[in-house]
Formats: sequence, structure tokens, C-alpha cells
Amino acid sequence: MTTEAPTAQIVRSEDRRHWWDGAIDSRQSFPATGNFDLARAAHGLLLVHNEDTVAPGEGFDRHHHRAMEIVTWVLDGRLRHEDSVGNTGVLRPGVIQRMSAGSGVLHSERNDNGYTSRRPLRVVQMWIPPSVDDTEPSYEERDVSDALAGGDLIVVASGLSRDADRTAVTLGNRDAALHIARPSAGRSITVPDAPFVHVFLARGDATMDGVDLRQGDAVRLTGGGSPRITTTAPSEILIWEMHSAAR
Repeated sequence: MTTEAPTAQIVRSEDRRHWWDGAIDSRQSFPATGNFDLARAAHGLLLVHNEDTVAPGEGFDRHHHRAMEIVTWVLDGRLRHEDSVGNTGVLRPGVIQRMSAGSGVLHSERNDNGYTSRRPLRVVQMWIPPSVDDTEPSYEERDVSDALAGGDLIVVASGLSRDADRTAVTLGNRDAALHIARPSAGRSITVPDAPFVHVFLARGDATMDGVDLRQGDAVRLTGGGSPRITTTAPSEILIWEMHSAAR
């Protein structure tokens, strides 16, 4: 555990970097589009944290990744995934996906609802580096809807040895875990104690240490501590627990 004094930086929804190409509206907690030095702006291990709204039938055509753990969480709609290793699938809310790019993989992601549906896709995509480079690409997804139904904070993706028997999908980074909760109004959850933590309010309203948080707001915590988040409306909260930083 770091000995650095605890700090909290609030990143308001409207202060995120905005990128739009007519079909994809991307709100980026860290500058991602066109950024070839992601570690410079990272918080802990978290290099990319994009909330993307994708028009019906649109998406990202086949493109290349390597040496990256990519975690995808759908908030609304359906996302169709295809990759060069042969994995295909449609992600819906409640399904966590992890793709380890390893030595290299091509993949595409699209709004599975057609052009005439008028149903956008809203999805959060998050990137962290792997602990070991040039492994074989791999893919995993799991429906965690039932586990989230009680409103508690659930480990959905982790590489921590502590979580080997309880994580839904396994990360290729031994120092990181993603927790998700869907608490009702008036519930409180305790943030994990770690040197670096990233809290994202994907929907709803809440308070943390007397600070009001609205949908799309994030909090970057450094130096440990376990603040409590109390919801004032039904909410969805994503929390990264990280025990090292990107290099």
C-alpha cells in the first residue's frame, strides 16, 4: 500500500473529452482518440475509460489491438463483437466481456440494432495493460445480472489472486479488479481500499464524502481509504481497484 496521502479528484461528466464522428458519440475520461501515449494520462492502470453512444447499425470496423486487456460493459442496447480468433457474440446489459489482445488480434464492434430500429447502443469500454506481454489472444464473457440484482458491489473482472474463485471473468493483469453495483436509492456501498481507485457513476445520482455525483461523473482516488457512496436514486456504479500504475 502506498504511503501517499489520500486524494480525490472529481471529473465531471461534461469535462470529459468529447469525440464525435456523426455515428459514434464518445465521452472519454482519459484522452483516447488519437492518443498514442495512453500511460501519460492514465490513473493507476486505467488507460482508457470511454462511454460511447453508437447509432443504430453503426460501430467500429475491424481494427487491430495488441498488449491490452479490453473490458466492455453495455449500459443500453446490444453490441455485436467479432474477432480474428473466431469469437463472436452479442453483448447485452448485464454481460461483462474481457478480450486479451495479447500478441495481436483484429476485432469489430457494432450496434446490433439495425439502421431502422432507432435504438442507440450505450457502452463503456475500459483498457488496462497486461502483466505479461505477447500472450495468446483470449476472450471471455459472463452474464452477471443475477449477481447484481441484490444491489451489492460485485467483482466482475479481476486478475487479483484474492478473487480467483469469485470473479466472473479473469483479467490478464494481477493488480486490478473491476467491481460493479446496481444499488437502489438510499443504499450505501464501500469503495475498495487500494492505492488507485476509479469510480464511475454510469447512471443515477449519489453522494461520496459530501460531494454530489451525477450520471457520467467519475472520481479518481489515490492513496487508499474506503469512502462510502450513498445513492439518492437507483444507480449503476463501476469501480476499478488497482494496486499498481501503468508504466
